Order: sequence, then C-alpha cells, then structure tokens
Amino acid sequence: MTCLHCENLTVGYEGAGVASGITFSVSGGDYLCVVGENGAGKSTLIKTLLGLQKPLAGSLTRSFAASDVGYLPQQTAIQKDFPATVAEIVLSGCQNRTGFFPFYRAPEKQRARHNMERLEILPLARRAYRELSGGQQQRVLLARALCAARQLLILDEPVAGLDPAVTEELYGFVRQFNREGMTVIMITHDMSAIRYASHILSLGKTAFFGTKDDFLRTERRKRLAPAAGADDD
Repeated sequence: MTCLHCENLTVGYEGAGVASGITFSVSGGDYLCVVGENGAGKSTLIKTLLGLQKPLAGSLTRSFAASDVGYLPQQTAIQKDFPATVAEIVLSGCQNRTGFFPFYRAPEKQRARHNMERLEILPLARRAYRELSGGQQQRVLLARALCAARQLLILDEPVAGLDPAVTEELYGFVRQFNREGMTVIMITHDMSAIRYASHILSLGKTAFFGTKDDFLRTERRKRLAPAAGADDD
C-alpha cells in the first residue's frame, strides 16, 4: 500500500525553490534514505512531507495524517539542555493519542514504558534528560517519536555528532523497528547508513529515486565508501 507519493515536486521557501523535479513513492514497510549535499533540500522536503510548509509545485499525496507520524528532528543545543525527565519526554510523544482528554491515561503510559524498554532506557526513566550522554538522549527522542508513530517514522540526521559505536546501536534499533513493519524515512549524511535502506532518494541538480541496488549502479555511487551498500544480514 502506497502511503506517500510525490510527483514532480518542488520544495522551497517564500516562492524560492530549493529542490525540484522530485518524484518518488513510499509504501508500507519501506526504508527510504534521503541523501544529498548540504543545501540540496533534504530537510525542506521533510518539512513539506510533514505539512509544515506547502510545496511550490507538483503534487503530494499522503494516506496518513500528520498526527500518525513519529518525527525525530535534528537536535539543537537548547533541546539538549531541556529540563525534564526521560519519562516525561518520552510520554510527551503520546500527546496526539489523548484526544479530548487533558491528561495521559493508562494506555499512553504503557506505550511510553514499552518504548523505553525497546530502546533500553527504562532504567533512566527518572533521570534528567540534560544529564544524559548524546547517545542516550537520541534514544530518548527515538522512543518519543515511536510513541507518536502509527504508520511512519521520519528521522532527520539521527546520528549527527555520535561516535561510531553509538551510531551503529541507533541504526540497529531503527532497522529492527522497520523489520517489525514500521515505515522509515531517514535523512542522512552518513552514506554507510544506506546499507539498511530498501530505497534511496538522492537530491541534487537532479533527483534520483530507486531501490538501493539501482542507486549503487549509478554514477552517484562513486561518492560512497566501498562498503556503503553492503548489508550485514
């Protein structure tokens, strides 16, 4: 089932296009990596997909509501110093599930607990978020995004600033969630990450969309490290 389709899309700000000619589809269970140089329009595209800004041209069809998406944006310095506990931050991802109720009920609390267990951060539940390492903070934010996600998980540079070991741990979690049926869209500068992808969207002067194997046969492949396309099943 197609959950997202873009046809000849142009994205940008205040009438100025950043990226154009973007055509791609995402089906349930896909793992799409969005790659490209700085300024290629990756984050602008994601904001458009989330409905935070309108496309400048082309068509965008979604079969999901914005409230069905779990979104992990790039973290800012201010966010890293947020004065809340791990449990409070993870639980806040359930806000789109409370409906007209002004408080969290047992199902939301159980969902938050379950996702903390999945990310192996339940022992940190009462810890202050600002006291955690960068890798632990990203696990917290990923657990929060999972609380919101019904159909789709969108990650914007989720491993930025993390060391290689922590990066691989985070990729492992995301890969597992995808294998369990979660659809994933990940923006990344880390080309080794595409080994987990089913599809690649590459933005630049022209846009490429296809399977990972199709992408590895293109000229764009030359920018990759030798092992970037290898899967480790």
